[in-house]
Amino acid sequence: MATTARLEARIPLELHALIRHAADLQGITITDFIITATHGAAKRAIEEAAVLQLAVEDQLRFAETLLEDRKTPAGLLRAMSRRRELGGK
Repeated sequence: MATTARLEARIPLELHALIRHAADLQGITITDFIITATHGAAKRAIEEAAVLQLAVEDQLRFAETLLEDRKTPAGLLRAMSRRRELGGK
């Protein structure tokens, strides 16, 4: 069973030269440079998508909570009353 896969892409010559220059500066092969760069970019894309998904879910949960018809907890009512007694706004 193969443990690697081949990836091919046609890119502009200018981009190839830029990638080669960057790889040379780091003292690594173009292949290693591309693997490192794409690995990092892929992980960031997945993490950002997960954060956005959680943000949307949290917004929905917050909105649902606001729309629920629930009584204000007695402890909160006492705290608000006490704050007013102490001169709070």
